[in-house]
This record gives sequence, structure tokens and C-alpha cells, in this order.
Amino acid sequence: MQKINLKIVTPERTVFEDSVDSISVMTEIGEITILPNHAPLVSLLRSGEMRLKDGGNESLLAVSTGLIEVRNENSVVVLADSAERSEELTLEEIEKAKDLAEKRLQEARNQGDVVYADALVHLERELARYKVARKGKYRDVGKQ
Repeated sequence: MQKINLKIVTPERTVFEDSVDSISVMTEIGEITILPNHAPLVSLLRSGEMRLKDGGNESLLAVSTGLIEVRNENSVVVLADSAERSEELTLEEIEKAKDLAEKRLQEARNQGDVVYADALVHLERELARYKVARKGKYRDVGKQ
């Protein structure tokens, strides 16, 4: 079976570089799943969960805004503002960051559209991280 060569890059590091069977990710137009021989595509990413499947294994990542490019010859590049594997996330830290982002969003309501939109993007990122961390935690518990 053919594989997809995937590279996920943030400003800080290369988060993932390997071959997978499929990629599911949130874009501006909704969730898409990329399989081998997918048509070329460029799309904006939304903060959310990215699922990578390879054989019977599934990896979860929390990905924020950025771009995804599906190229010819089963190659996909993701350029994200941030991306973290589920095993890198800790619920306690994320809950604090999520609470702070919610507070900032409430404070930004009367500070103009740009400030409010920025606060909303931060909250969406923390919610995505929280969702992936919780799923990863429960998956790890089942393996013990």
C-alpha cells in the first residue's frame, strides 16, 4: 500500500517527519482526510486535532493555525504556528492556559475586533490542546 510522506513544521522545530497511511485535519472549510494519491491542495488550517494513521496505530497532535499543502507524489507539508504530540501535553498546564485564555477573551469583548479575534484564536488553540491531551490520556490508560 502506498504511503504519504508527511512533514509538520513549526517556527520552533520539525514536529513530525515520516510516512503515514492517512491524515485528518481541520481546515477553514472543515475537516479533511488525506489518503494516498490525493489531489493537490493548499488550505488554511484551523486549530484542532490532527490524526495520523499508520497501519493499526493512530497518533494525535494538537495543531494551531497555519497552512497545509498536499503535493503530487504523496507528499504533504504542514506549516503550523504550533503543533504538539498528545504525549507532550499535560492537562494541568493546559487547563491553566485555557482558563487564562477564557479570561482574556472576556476582557477583550470591548477592546475592538482585532484584540477580540486574537483572544479567540488563543482560546481555540488551548481548547484543541485540551481535547488532544484528554484523548491521549485516556488512550494511554487503556494501554496499561
